[in-house]
Amino acid sequence: MTKDELVARVANAAGMPKTHVNKVIKATLDEITKCLKKGDKVSFVGFGTFKTAKRAARTGRNPQTGAKIKIPATVVPKFSAGKSLKQAVSKKRK
Repeated sequence: MTKDELVARVANAAGMPKTHVNKVIKATLDEITKCLKKGDKVSFVGFGTFKTAKRAARTGRNPQTGAKIKIPATVVPKFSAGKSLKQAVSKKRK
């Protein structure tokens, strides 16, 4: 599902104009991003938690030349699904 499809579905479900829903979704994603940039986590009970994790420096290989390269340490975003989301997805697949 794309962002536009999500906006259309939420607008239909909530009976709101797409322009308003688009602003709300954009603002929500912007705020989650700001929190993660600060190192905070964002939790939605039952749905899941957005957080950051440190990825250690490591050695890799250039796939074209096979030469060893150093991959620097970095911070990456992570999402952990909540219990309700896991159960909902699990039930749907059965």
